[in-house]
Amino acid sequence: MTTDTAAVARLGREAIRPLRTLDPAAPLDDLAWLDEAVGDARVVAIGESAHYNHESYLLRHRLLRYLVERHGFTAYATESGFTEGWLTDRWVRGDTGDLGDVLANGLTSLFGLWTEMRAHLEWMRRHNSSTTRPVGFYGIDLGGSNVSLLPGLDAVVGYLAQADPEFEVDAVIRDTASTFAGTSAFALAATMAAYRALVPEGRDALTAGLAGLTARMTSGRLDYVRRTTVEAYERALRSLRLTTTMDMAMRAMARDDRHGAFANRDAAIADTVEWVLRREDRIVVTAHNGHIQRWPGTLPGVLSAATMGMHLADRLGEDYLVIGTTSGTGQTLNTGTDFYAGMLFAQLEPRQTGSLDALMAVSHDGPFAVDLRRLSAADTTTVRAVTRQQYGNVCANLSPLDAYDVVVHLPRVTPAEPDDDAVARSPHDVQNAFSQWKSRRQGANQ
Repeated sequence: MTTDTAAVARLGREAIRPLRTLDPAAPLDDLAWLDEAVGDARVVAIGESAHYNHESYLLRHRLLRYLVERHGFTAYATESGFTEGWLTDRWVRGDTGDLGDVLANGLTSLFGLWTEMRAHLEWMRRHNSSTTRPVGFYGIDLGGSNVSLLPGLDAVVGYLAQADPEFEVDAVIRDTASTFAGTSAFALAATMAAYRALVPEGRDALTAGLAGLTARMTSGRLDYVRRTTVEAYERALRSLRLTTTMDMAMRAMARDDRHGAFANRDAAIADTVEWVLRREDRIVVTAHNGHIQRWPGTLPGVLSAATMGMHLADRLGEDYLVIGTTSGTGQTLNTGTDFYAGMLFAQLEPRQTGSLDALMAVSHDGPFAVDLRRLSAADTTTVRAVTRQQYGNVCANLSPLDAYDVVVHLPRVTPAEPDDDAVARSPHDVQNAFSQWKSRRQGANQ
């Protein structure tokens, strides 16, 4: 059912905290309300309704800048591959690598292929060049754009060559992983088809091989850290655990268990956030609303799976603050099969009655925030009546007061701008998809 906006209750004026701009370089005084909201939280999670929107990138950049400059946060952890993230971290800390290569290979799942992300990383590098408290970059996701075990596995094999040179990793492990290794997010269907084509004995041998590597890594810790460093060991072990999680997720997907795949992934992401938190005092986490929320994942085909946010809330309590986002009109990520043919974005459908998006859309015209923990009694009752949220054009059950601490509304969202340099350094399937989308967009604008 679509929205008759006149029938949707509105939030009171006192609940609205207008955002003067989304420009990350603009003065930050309009974000002063965040001081009370953030308090002493060690992890501030910033969500998005859909990936690759221009406005979401700007919002995360601006909020990161505020939290770094006003609250001393020292890490940016995002929904991108853990192993690949070390390339990006080295660059923002001053490494001489090429930024186009970093955007294409240091971030996964297409997250680096946009000019907004280039500007974000450039700001981090400038900030780090003139401070005694640099901001680190961390990927927290499984890696390989969730279609390949090879980046994590190769990092482990490379580490073992230094820490345990007499040990020879069974070549069958990598050979098997190579048979279904996708090159990008566009290869998901082909990856799963290749994985399903493996004989059960092959899948089992891969899983057993990864378990054997984990046993050797954990039992050999004392020798390994003596031969390398504690940090190198911990990075390699985390890469291995995430690679093992991806193997488990693929096993679940092969038997059409989307719940198990989602649950395994989000538990592992939460573990990685805690891994980062052992190294940093305060961190900013960015990911889809469906990961950061303190509410079960209820997307189609996923039956109330525990999210990363639920795990972190359970472990960190008040040290975990959640900022969700909603959107009004514009274009959103295309979640249909046309995405894989280069139709990357689709028009946002009207906001649905009873959704958080509809409530936010009629409450104020520009971008704004609402602190759900500091609402009046009347506004609390209004928000409590909301039972759903829209992730792009997908609607899911949700209780906002339980899921979020703060909500930011973006009245209009648009596609981010492709970074031609990064796209040109990406796999051919990525280049082809972006080329098709660019051609359609140019045609539509003529």
